[in-house]
Parts: sequence; C-alpha cells; structure tokens
Amino acid sequence: MLAAAQRLRRSTDFAAAVRGGRRVGRGAIVVHLTVPPTTGASTTTSPEPARDTVAEQPSVPARAGFVVSKAVGNAVVRNKVKRRLRALVRERLSALPLGSTLVVRALPASAEASYSRLATDLDSAIAVARAPRERRSR
Repeated sequence: MLAAAQRLRRSTDFAAAVRGGRRVGRGAIVVHLTVPPTTGASTTTSPEPARDTVAEQPSVPARAGFVVSKAVGNAVVRNKVKRRLRALVRERLSALPLGSTLVVRALPASAEASYSRLATDLDSAIAVARAPRERRSR
C-alpha cells in the first residue's frame, strides 16, 4: 500500500497529470508523468500563468495514481492488476523527483501480463518519460 501522502485521490490531480504530463505507452500500460520544473529554471518565460498546486511544491513527495478500466476485465481481474501495479510503483516512487505526479493506466493486455512483464513495461515507460525531450527540426 502506498502512504496517504503518495496517493492521488482527486480527479483534478489525475486530470492535471494526464493533460500536463508526458505520456509514454509500453506494452500493457500507459504512463503519464509530470515532473516539476527544476529550481534553476526560469519561470517567467512560461506563457502560462503561475499555478500554485500541491504537485508543484518541491517538498511534496512523488505521488501516484492508477486507472484500471472495465475494459481490463471483471472486478477480480482489475483488482489483481491494480495490486500488482501498486506494488511495482511503490518500489520505484522514491526514485522520482520530489513533487512528481505519476498516473499509470492499465491497458486490456495487462490482465494476462505477468508481474515481470508489467515491471519491464513500467521501468521502460518511466525511463522514457523522465528523459529530456529531443528537439525536432522541421
């Protein structure tokens, strides 16, 4: 089980992570990761107005939430997938920067996926989401 301070509970927190985070799909899961800006970055150049949310405060621990829809399976299958994902994220949450928000969405393939495959997919998705974005020339 995740600590209360590490769980996403409000739909607005989920929506902010899904809309504002970096989305990466790998195998049986999709990860939405929002990392707060570094302290050395200039915040005055952003076109968006300044927001004061809990997720952006650097002293707040990294938080995680899970989305497992009925497309994954019946209640028994959904809860099994959610328990597996929660255990995997609990081990990896401390490696994320403070104030990060992670939403893990299970795809229907996660119902038949093994624990080790879910772990591999999660590690790969988080690594890609944390990597700096490459500038594409057009």
